[in-house]
Amino acid sequence: MTDLADDAALAADVVREAGLLAQELREAGLRVHTKTNVSDVVTAADHAAERLVLDHLATWRPDDGVLGEEGAERPSASGRTWVIDPVDGTYNFVHGFGWWCSAIALVVDGDPVLGAVYHPHDDVLYVGGPDLPTTRNGEPVGPLADVELALACATTYLHPPFFDGEVGEAFARAVGGAATLRMLGSASLDLAAVAQGQVGVFVQHSVAPWDWYPSSALVRGAGGTARRITAAGVEWSVAGAPTAVAEVCAALTEVRA
Repeated sequence: MTDLADDAALAADVVREAGLLAQELREAGLRVHTKTNVSDVVTAADHAAERLVLDHLATWRPDDGVLGEEGAERPSASGRTWVIDPVDGTYNFVHGFGWWCSAIALVVDGDPVLGAVYHPHDDVLYVGGPDLPTTRNGEPVGPLADVELALACATTYLHPPFFDGEVGEAFARAVGGAATLRMLGSASLDLAAVAQGQVGVFVQHSVAPWDWYPSSALVRGAGGTARRITAAGVEWSVAGAPTAVAEVCAALTEVRA
């Protein structure tokens, strides 16, 4: 039986190693493969970093389940599952933009109890969860200041092709009341920025577990709110300052005559 501090130490170690390995492989040169579209890409670094994490977990947490973005999957014998994103922001990673990271979460009964995110470009490690105050390189980042949406920067990675129809209308309502909007290309780093109070609220629909669990745990560990709601026929993930989150959720579900 492990405690949360032991899990946090393991998560911190493996996510840092994964990020440094990916960075090293990028510097050596990469072959890029397209997955679903031109902005959805994968490299050998993604697979190598995921394999590194899997090997560590097989050694130190053999009874825990695993779910990775690049296809890794192992059933859980313990009721605990590690969710892995070896390189989050691969398009940025490939094109030399530093806004990418490695991320991992420990999920129990569908709830992330721990998240760890390493940002190699700035050599910054975030660790935290609902019962573990979020830290940045070991220093607390919270408590997160509460702000209303009108004073908050919103962040997303919703791509322009998805701005049409009901989904686009819901998104426009959600961010229309924000002070400004940023789209930087890494959900985990965007949410880490939310946890630090650098931006006010994250809003995105159809977020994969590996994009949501690691850093939504960081937001909660900093005193913020993380919610998932259905609107316009899709599930939205919203996290950040409690007041801004509540306003975004209200806007998403608003019924227009």
